[in-house]
Amino acid sequence: MKFALEDGVVDAVLGIKKGADTFDARPVLITDPNEVMETAGAIYGGTLLLSKLFGKYLNGSKDLKIAAALKGCDVMGVYEQAKRRQLNLDNVLMIGLNCGGATTPAMMRRIMSEVFLVDPDSVSKVTMYKGHLNITSEGGKKDISIPKLEDAGYGRRSNCRRCKMKVPRQADLACGQWGVREDRVGKATFVEVCSQRGADLVNAAQEAGAIGTEVPDASCIKARKRREDAVLNLADEWRRRDFAPLSNSKDRLKMMIEETARCIKCYTCIDVCPALFNTTKPYITSFPGKVPPEFAFHLLRYFHVADSCIDCGQCEELCPMDIPNALFMHAIEADLEELYGYHAGEDVSQPAVSITKEPDV
Repeated sequence: MKFALEDGVVDAVLGIKKGADTFDARPVLITDPNEVMETAGAIYGGTLLLSKLFGKYLNGSKDLKIAAALKGCDVMGVYEQAKRRQLNLDNVLMIGLNCGGATTPAMMRRIMSEVFLVDPDSVSKVTMYKGHLNITSEGGKKDISIPKLEDAGYGRRSNCRRCKMKVPRQADLACGQWGVREDRVGKATFVEVCSQRGADLVNAAQEAGAIGTEVPDASCIKARKRREDAVLNLADEWRRRDFAPLSNSKDRLKMMIEETARCIKCYTCIDVCPALFNTTKPYITSFPGKVPPEFAFHLLRYFHVADSCIDCGQCEELCPMDIPNALFMHAIEADLEELYGYHAGEDVSQPAVSITKEPDV
């Protein structure tokens, strides 16, 4: 990304930097190549959805060519917005990142104090490797297996546990540490070239001496696949667990009605959704005054997003009343996916059961 900015391939870089502490992230738009390196490294407590920023603040990347470091749900969100003409896909160079999931900053601090028994403010580094959460603090290094964490009620967000977009190959490049040889961990990145644009960037950067490359051997490729398969199998297991209480239609409807009864009609679930644009007004005019709103308020949103939910989790994470919105949305989307074979966020094809048409920004 630094080379792309220096060489004029893009006008800006969209990424994240450390926010308030080690567990917090903030989005940044960078035009100084020297600042790009400050976005290096993973922030597992940073649960931002960068794709929403393109349409909301960057005029859909219609005026700027932007390179963006995007995890799976970010990439899916980019495609959903491109379908709605909220984003110029030709101007977005997508650097996809392997992602096994993230947790919230608050949960990360709980893990540090309640599981690792260290002061969260003393933690200087957090990494995930081979299914373990590793930390470095004033007391030294510690680690714990992620499945063990989650069985104890800690760990990743529920939507991250169900996610199956671990390697976003619909980006131009798919990068990460899965498949990197043991002796190169922390010194190299496994890169899958997924488009001609991605190939052109890698070739140009290599010719300019900005990066060095080598072909991975068969053992690296097999190791990468094993790791991906392991997290995908774990996602299937979490889907079975999470969707089991919703398998019966009557039970699902009953749970949805009971949970949404806490709604204070703040419209956050609408504002943060990457598949919803210019849609707050119908909710305000159709359901004025009453709090909590009638269940039809939620049915309207479920209808709008039903076949386009990418399970990014924003509607649930940011709900002030802790309504499991993402669980309901994802269960509905998973049913439609099984019925129609349509996968939201994988490409620019239109949803199978609806017509997507939004006004131009």
